[in-house]
Amino acid sequence: MAKHDDSASNTPPASSEAGVYQAPQATLSDSSFTHLNPNSTDSVANSPSNTYRGRRGRLSLALLVTANLLPLLGVLFFDWNVGALIILYWSENLVLGFYNILKMATSGGLSAVFPSLFFLIHYGGFCAVHGFFILSFLFDVPPSFGDAPPWPLFLIFLQLLFDVVEQVFALAPREWIIAFIGLFISHGYSFVSNFLMANEREVATVKGLMAAPYRRIVILHVAIIAGGFAVMSLGQPLFLLIILVGLKTVMDIALHLREHKRAEVRP
Repeated sequence: MAKHDDSASNTPPASSEAGVYQAPQATLSDSSFTHLNPNSTDSVANSPSNTYRGRRGRLSLALLVTANLLPLLGVLFFDWNVGALIILYWSENLVLGFYNILKMATSGGLSAVFPSLFFLIHYGGFCAVHGFFILSFLFDVPPSFGDAPPWPLFLIFLQLLFDVVEQVFALAPREWIIAFIGLFISHGYSFVSNFLMANEREVATVKGLMAAPYRRIVILHVAIIAGGFAVMSLGQPLFLLIILVGLKTVMDIALHLREHKRAEVRP
């Protein structure tokens, strides 16, 4: 009689049906499953482009809200009017443009030099015309505005921007600079924390960055200017000025979260 092999008896059958071969199934470890499953929470948290969530994201959002509420102090305690609010929100475009050039330089290196210069002139001219429009409707612009000899060629757009900035600082309330610094710090922290440390730069492109600030201006400032003129037409009551600050804050939060959510879902 042949000797019985115990090891063979402990081996599971290859198939429940005779003559059919069933290949052994590979098992996946938890880490490999997390890597393959795009809906996994750990995958989202550990991906370099998805680290906006957590402490950095909360602090970035908190700074943004704080910076947006500083103008409320100006309205409540320093008698800021619609003009002071709108030129502050316009000046935020300059802050965005400054950090956007830093983003382009960080993402593209030497290849971003020409696009950055083009963006500086084009975006600067866009902000200049936008700012001149605001000044013309909300303030009495001095007759001497723009009397200096024009700069050559396309540099005239930068000249107009410098002239508008000079008028803004001359017309703005003294406390206005505190709110402006608050916006500068808020966007600066977002640049360092979200773009550099959270590696959003890894998925950013110079071409995409060139267009990003324009979308924000169109969405946000059309609503702010329309709301500002509505408040003026009603005599600028305090509660409407507070509503205008709240409107801008809510829209800014929505645009902020949308921007970083886009960075999360990019491949």
